[in-house]
Amino acid sequence: MFLSFSSAFLFKYVHANPFKVYQIVLMNLLKTRNVVFLLLMVLSVSIKAKEGESREIIMVDFEAFEPWLYKDSDSVYVINFWATWCAPCIREIPYFEKINERYGAEKVKVLLVSLDFPNQLDSRVLPFLERNNVKSRVILLDDPYSNTWIPKVNEKWTGAIPATVVYSSRERLFFQRELNYEELEEIILPLIDKK
Repeated sequence: MFLSFSSAFLFKYVHANPFKVYQIVLMNLLKTRNVVFLLLMVLSVSIKAKEGESREIIMVDFEAFEPWLYKDSDSVYVINFWATWCAPCIREIPYFEKINERYGAEKVKVLLVSLDFPNQLDSRVLPFLERNNVKSRVILLDDPYSNTWIPKVNEKWTGAIPATVVYSSRERLFFQRELNYEELEEIILPLIDKK
């Protein structure tokens, strides 16, 4: 079993290629409830990012992502579906970044969900994030059953991107179009005030 490897090997492997380790180890950690090791893994990747090395993002299927759509807290969640090959998506990323920077302290959580192909993570997604100094949380959604999960995001979603879900404990909104900064502010400010 993977967890039986030495901690020195895992530490070296996590730093060499943490993305691939997440997929292999995460399920085993959850099954064995080895929370301490999971926290150490996350900490090692966080330290790597803080030291200015390359950014790491995780790849998940819809089942792992779905809880992000239904968090019950006093935060406002802004979840944007995008891809590096989508020009309108790329144009609006700076606006989500500005929202994250300006309203993060007011419990606004921005999540950028990349729909790029998994094999483009290293060649397109990570270079784009680094080149544009993206600070928001980013995941890559890798689930080939889009006809199943798209209506779970929103019944009216055709699958076209960009698409954005904004919700709080009191309200849920969906936009299947490009948004600018002023529109995003108009959308989230009432939700912040209603908390």
